[in-house]
Amino acid sequence: MTSTDGRVAGAYLQPLLEAAGAHGISAAVLAQAAGVAPHSLEASAPSLALAARDYVRLLDAGARLAGDAHFGLHVGQRVRMGTYSAYGLILLSCSNVGQALEQTARYERLAHDLGRSTLQRDGAVAHYRWTSNYPGASRHLVDSVFAGIRVCGDWLAGMPLPPARLAFTHDGGGDLLHHATHRDEYVRVLGSLPTFGADANTATFDAQLLDWPVPNADVSLYPVLCQHAEQLLAQRQAAAETSGGAIDAQVHAAIVAALRQGSARLATIAAALAVTPRTLQRKLADAGTSFQALLDQARYGLARDYLREPDLSLVDIAFLLGYQEQSAFNHAFRTWAGTNPGAWRLQEMLDRQLDRQQAV
Repeated sequence: MTSTDGRVAGAYLQPLLEAAGAHGISAAVLAQAAGVAPHSLEASAPSLALAARDYVRLLDAGARLAGDAHFGLHVGQRVRMGTYSAYGLILLSCSNVGQALEQTARYERLAHDLGRSTLQRDGAVAHYRWTSNYPGASRHLVDSVFAGIRVCGDWLAGMPLPPARLAFTHDGGGDLLHHATHRDEYVRVLGSLPTFGADANTATFDAQLLDWPVPNADVSLYPVLCQHAEQLLAQRQAAAETSGGAIDAQVHAAIVAALRQGSARLATIAAALAVTPRTLQRKLADAGTSFQALLDQARYGLARDYLREPDLSLVDIAFLLGYQEQSAFNHAFRTWAGTNPGAWRLQEMLDRQLDRQQAV
């Protein structure tokens, strides 16, 4: 699984939307700020999915809009067992904490493709490690994952677990670490202050903790739930082998290529992927998206690239994006960005000038 074709289950998206909502940020505003088609967040449910790369963008946009230096931690605090979709039920049927962590490593991909967990027992010490598929993402991604694990670990154990020794690859906010309140929030949510700038994202703890029982676990359901999860994994693998990758990633790439050659139409893209338009629409619906949503995403991404080129006029850009009239492009861009393309270009120029001045 590469960083370009990963998915995030609808249930896993909910804590992010809730954390943004607590700051008065609607899903539509969040999507617009992240450059994600707004309707891709509508009616999110466990049966729907979002591109993992879009989830990362939404997480960063939420932190920026909320002005919350600990947005990732606060997203993780809203995680519940249902957040983990199908494998959350498996965790509830595990007999002890160690088994729950082992199943997390096995079935995590049913909830998201943001990264992967591993668990290693080394004598009296245990090491949990989470490797991100998006190493270039902001610190909020790793923070949200570990905060979610902390919340659910306490819930499974029926009591607060002893603090682990944490190490994160990110810088912890850089200069923000000089402020006691910033460090205190990490300790409050995670139980201890991580070491930042580490080689890996890890939690190290007493191996005896792995033997702590999960109160009220219905262990009789464990084999049945694991069998169901294995079937889901097999289905995902078969779909990936059949399609050669996530359908939305294929369509997005085909749309970008088609736009660079003139225009992108459903029939043209379907033909490029050797399927009928109706079949393509059905596959996209199954993946929780649509042709129009991917076309909007591609156009919005290219539009921002083109607007950064001062030699391209707005008329040129509209033509390059497949619009017959500049007014249609202006209307679409305002829907995506909340402002017209001319104003966006001017703000981008001012931001670049400010960055250069600060760098001197």
